[in-house]
Amino acid sequence: MKHQYTNDLIHESSPYLLQHAHNPVNWQAWNEKTLTKAKTENKLILISVGYAACHWCHVMEHESFEDSLVAQVMNKNFVNIKVDREERPDVDQVYMSAIQLMTGSGGWPMNVIALPDGRPVWGGTYFKKDQWMSALEQIYKMYVEKPEKLYKYADKLEQGIKSLDVVKLNTDAPVFETDYIDNAIKNWAKQFDNNQGGLNRAPKFMMPNNYHFLLRYAYQTNNKKLQDYVNLTLTKMAYGGIFDQVGGGFSRYSVDTKWHVPHFEKMLYDNGQLVSLYSDAYLITKNKLYKDIITQTLAYVNRDMTTSNGAFYSSLDADSNTAEGKLEEGAFYVWQRDQLKLLLKDDFNLFADYYNVNNYGLWEHNNYVLIRKDDDDSIIKKYNLTSETLAKKKQEWKKTLIEERNKRSKPRLDDKTLTSWNSLMLKGYIDAYRVLGDNSYLASAEKNASFILTNQLRADGGLNHNYKNGKSSINGYLEDYATTIEAFIALYENTLDEKWLTSARDLANYAFDHFFDTNSKMFFFTSNSDASLVSRSIEYRDNVIPASNSIMAKNLFKLAHYFDNEHYSNTAISMLNNVKPEMLEYPSGYSNWLDLMLNYSNPYYEVAIVGKNAKQKIRDLNKIYIPNKLIAGSTSENNMPLLKNRYNPNNTLIYVCVNKACKLPVSEVNLAINLLKNE
Repeated sequence: MKHQYTNDLIHESSPYLLQHAHNPVNWQAWNEKTLTKAKTENKLILISVGYAACHWCHVMEHESFEDSLVAQVMNKNFVNIKVDREERPDVDQVYMSAIQLMTGSGGWPMNVIALPDGRPVWGGTYFKKDQWMSALEQIYKMYVEKPEKLYKYADKLEQGIKSLDVVKLNTDAPVFETDYIDNAIKNWAKQFDNNQGGLNRAPKFMMPNNYHFLLRYAYQTNNKKLQDYVNLTLTKMAYGGIFDQVGGGFSRYSVDTKWHVPHFEKMLYDNGQLVSLYSDAYLITKNKLYKDIITQTLAYVNRDMTTSNGAFYSSLDADSNTAEGKLEEGAFYVWQRDQLKLLLKDDFNLFADYYNVNNYGLWEHNNYVLIRKDDDDSIIKKYNLTSETLAKKKQEWKKTLIEERNKRSKPRLDDKTLTSWNSLMLKGYIDAYRVLGDNSYLASAEKNASFILTNQLRADGGLNHNYKNGKSSINGYLEDYATTIEAFIALYENTLDEKWLTSARDLANYAFDHFFDTNSKMFFFTSNSDASLVSRSIEYRDNVIPASNSIMAKNLFKLAHYFDNEHYSNTAISMLNNVKPEMLEYPSGYSNWLDLMLNYSNPYYEVAIVGKNAKQKIRDLNKIYIPNKLIAGSTSENNMPLLKNRYNPNNTLIYVCVNKACKLPVSEVNLAINLLKNE
């Protein structure tokens, strides 16, 4: 296909950057060469940040960046840089902080104008074409006529950005008690939506870690009301249009309060974490709905998001082409009533009731987004069916609709592989294996972990962040280390292959060497070998993905137990103590930290299983939800601190320990579970 325009992005591998490679805007990638060009020519920098699955990024591209008049203004007055936020979360973080300081909110697309030295002076998110042109002209005019004003503002803004992620060492004695957690949850509960689940607002984000923590806390404290709220949320999300009722997998968030209409992009990181969440929820409740969510989500990931070498792609776009060839949000996923009638024939009325092809499920332009309202038992009773008949019908409906849907233009795939997101998905697979015992899930997890070790781990012991077309690139961020260590520990606990545990320890040591801040006892987001940006941030507030520091603190807590390492232990305690003063005020932004606090405020068990049948006993032990434990094990003699001198060739023994004090060993799993539950 011949294009009228081609810019420097044609040499990039990011699908998002390549989407803009034929804009008339003279886009360039974020690199030393481009930044030097801005300084040499003394030109303002225009930084536009987005990602491949972002709907409003596509809208702004179509309205402004594909327009030759807009491009003329941008090319003449600015050095224009396009950034894929998923490839460069460090750049995204700095300029997102600036946007939030300037406007009070953020999002994507994110557009910032910076001085030639990279310091921001103006910005926002989505702009209509006229607003965009007007803003560019005004900023450029000010830069020509009154540059000192912009430089003065940049100085102020720089200080603001640097102060945002400053963490001071908390010298107060570390006290972690259940009362503190109780108070945090009371504060948080004021925002709970007890009708539809989630928080009492729209849009609704799933925030897997929030519910993972609340699930654990409710279980450990036997808080029935909180258990009901978490299960309501998980059920409503599973019933909602946010879950692809035909093909499996979750979209990023819903625009309404009933989890109905999503922005249709599907992100790997959401699906990985949600598989982990629903796995633990299934372990507690044995709710078949949760099991279905796990199996359908992993079927989607396996079908649409997995490479031949076991790596995972990043996302599927919200937009796809309609039958008329027009790019439209949700086009791949929505249905019209007449079309469903034709496809489902005599089953249409039952299907329409089950998936609300009625006013409840109607979206816009006569399109329906499938959403459930009633549980299977209600439908079975109403239509006088057996559960087997309904299950068979659902299977047939999905088969019919998938075949029809596959005739449509598919959403664009972001086929880059990110180490951090792969590790979240790897952990999802391991958690699903732990709970459901499906060996294919373990095989997928091991294949992905081997991919990370083979392709993303460098000879110097560090990780790369990105992988595409056989090439590993971009020096890893703290999120890559934290998530990979967490996934490798989980893999060790389920396989007893010590390679994963020693790899986790080695990565932790590398992170200490290259990311650790000795003043605050926290970890920077970027390595000390990366080029410096406006600010070197410390990411510690949990979001849709938990903060890299909170994951890291939990890793160090576990690794301290495995390797009897006091430095790891003291660091984890300091990190948690540092953020404690902020946690009460905004608990949903610290759910992973609160989860770590539970490890200190309640007994935490080291379970050592040694002997020929260790793996089978671990599988049996994993049938019970015990979140306050780690597992160490070996089928032979082993010198690890938790396993040393514990091998008995004639018997497989289970040792239950708390704070290095162990109960007498037992050989039966049910006896070990009694020790764990009766403490």
